[in-house]
Amino acid sequence: MIDPKTGLPPRFLRTPDAARFLGISLRTLEKHRTYGTGPTYRKIGGRVVYALEDLQAWTAVAARKSTTDQDAGRVFPARPLTPAERGAR
Repeated sequence: MIDPKTGLPPRFLRTPDAARFLGISLRTLEKHRTYGTGPTYRKIGGRVVYALEDLQAWTAVAARKSTTDQDAGRVFPARPLTPAERGAR
């Protein structure tokens, strides 16, 4: 993912690259954006972009050490949240 012109990694990824980075489909990432359950994004010049740090932070919410880990957060599915789920955020 190094930019051949600058030799630096990109700071922002467009939706297809962000989905590839996360290992999910483009459509799933778009649904997350629509429902407000996905990573933080920015609109720059009419384009949706994601900061690498925001993508990593979003996935870090659900980091676990075991299946019984009670302190782990939850990454919600790409669908409208129920009232109970909205309260759990």
